[in-house]
Amino acid sequence: MASHQTHGIQQLLVAEKRAAEKVAEARKRKVKRIKQARDEAQAEIEAYRKERERQFREYEARHMGSKEDVALKIDKDTEVYLKEMEKLVEDNKDKVIEELISLCVDITPVAHPNFFIMRDFNKI
Repeated sequence: MASHQTHGIQQLLVAEKRAAEKVAEARKRKVKRIKQARDEAQAEIEAYRKERERQFREYEARHMGSKEDVALKIDKDTEVYLKEMEKLVEDNKDKVIEELISLCVDITPVAHPNFFIMRDFNKI
């Protein structure tokens, strides 16, 4: 009977070992499937991102023109603005010079308000 119990325990240990191996193998397969799914998802995301970037570049080219066109338009607008500024400077230069000269030459002396206060207190 003792050998029968030992034999039963041995069978249980062998079965437990096989079960542990199957569980370990199942875990390995699960990890492998998860890694594969992650890689496939990353590839899909990358493909989607590239497609959306391509669509955006097409949209940008259709609606805003190329980068060179935008740069040329900015340069042209800048030149127009600078020419307008130069014209305004030329038109108002004489007026500004006259105003500055008049501010420097036409001085009206005025006593500081503290002078009167100090005079009233007989400090000056």
